[in-house]
Amino acid sequence: MLRFVIALIKHETNTFSPLSTPLSAFGHGNGPSFGDAARARFAGTNTPMGAYLDIAERAGARIVTPVAAEAWPSNKTSRETFERLVRPLEDAVRAGCDAALLDLHGAMVIEDCDDAEGEIVSRLRRIAPGLPIAVTLDYHTNLSSELVENATVITGYKTYPHIDMYDVGKLSADILLKSLTGEVEPVMAWGWKPLLASVMRHAPEDGPSGDILRYARDMEASGKVLAATLLPSFPHADTPFTGVSAIVVGDRKRGGYAAAREVCGRMLDIAWERRAEYRFTAQPLSESIAHAKRLGETACEGPILLIDHCDNCGSGGAQDVMVVVAEIIRQELEDVAIAPIRDAASVALGGKTDMPSIGLSGEPLEVEGLVRAITDGEFTITGPMYTGIRTFLGRTAVLDTGRAQIVVTERAHEPMDLGVFTHCGIDPRRKCFVMLKSRIHYRAGFRPIASHIIECAGVGVTNADLSVYRYQKLTRPIYPLDPL
Repeated sequence: MLRFVIALIKHETNTFSPLSTPLSAFGHGNGPSFGDAARARFAGTNTPMGAYLDIAERAGARIVTPVAAEAWPSNKTSRETFERLVRPLEDAVRAGCDAALLDLHGAMVIEDCDDAEGEIVSRLRRIAPGLPIAVTLDYHTNLSSELVENATVITGYKTYPHIDMYDVGKLSADILLKSLTGEVEPVMAWGWKPLLASVMRHAPEDGPSGDILRYARDMEASGKVLAATLLPSFPHADTPFTGVSAIVVGDRKRGGYAAAREVCGRMLDIAWERRAEYRFTAQPLSESIAHAKRLGETACEGPILLIDHCDNCGSGGAQDVMVVVAEIIRQELEDVAIAPIRDAASVALGGKTDMPSIGLSGEPLEVEGLVRAITDGEFTITGPMYTGIRTFLGRTAVLDTGRAQIVVTERAHEPMDLGVFTHCGIDPRRKCFVMLKSRIHYRAGFRPIASHIIECAGVGVTNADLSVYRYQKLTRPIYPLDPL
């Protein structure tokens, strides 16, 4: 019987974030899962780990799940916390296995290492030099040579919002299983460009990524390569590896490294030729809200989404910057639902987090209203992203100011699913305006119900204007910060 080690260790590290990342932050605030609990949390879910578990079970393999740990984006975690996550994985591999299937992120930074994923895989490689290792990566990966050199197969998401996570895990596992039987012989080619792409321009429908991904899918479908992945980077991690990259898995039995290298080069050429399209220019906030108000006065045939993209938990934002909420109140928009505002104390509304990395201090917003609901913040995601995952907002209250219903939460949470509202009694489909602290992931659950979408440039550590960050480790020169 084959023995597979399946593990998940994921964190998108915003090195400018004011939020710490203790061990308790993993499990989305409930702490990491180990052993059978790790398997139970992700079985039957739309995740790479969910796919790994299904495929291993169908292969009749004995499954070992030493750890499953994922935290919302925030600043670097400590070496001690990192070791608590990695050592169970090392122990499982040391005990002997036929393959390791790893669900990683690709932009995890710890206090003394800018490339956590590279360290994870290289440590396993030292324990078991011949071990087949499959890795899935997030779309927002900052790829390193250490990771590539120590993995057998690497695949990554092709969607943003990331609704194809299961498919990506299935592809990675399928290639690895075929390599175990000798059906294929994986070989990988990769490359990197000095291009800092704004996350607001990463979505396939918003910029060059769409054409690159179509080409990648065509190359996979043709059989020229086994897998082709574009990684537009995570620009809020200040590391030497930050930048746009691509990685392609070829088959030595068909085209080999040459085919993989050709496809990888073409993907990156498109990105570089169209690099200006990866820049994002925001409209002034007051104009955005005024435009939304005019749309609402005409007719509300479905909610008008107001996207506060500079303070997004899903990229490391504090999720309590009140600039956009304050402008909504100032311009007197009516029938608004707002979520989530992270404010565990709830004495004043948000604005309690200082952001020294970008020179901003927290500014609380005082409002008056009635508490309409109090919940434990727990619900199961039913939308197309992270489907089936049980998630936790922490203690949650709905503050009704008359014009707006504000969902105030103990924990940060990406509003990618209608459940952030519906679990506490608000139907966002019946609102004129819905304000979300999000960037792109809101599209998974909320775009289908929206009549209009207005991007609102507040402030925060997920600002799309990359010139506000004080980079120290970034490989320079890099576009668009430097002339190239």
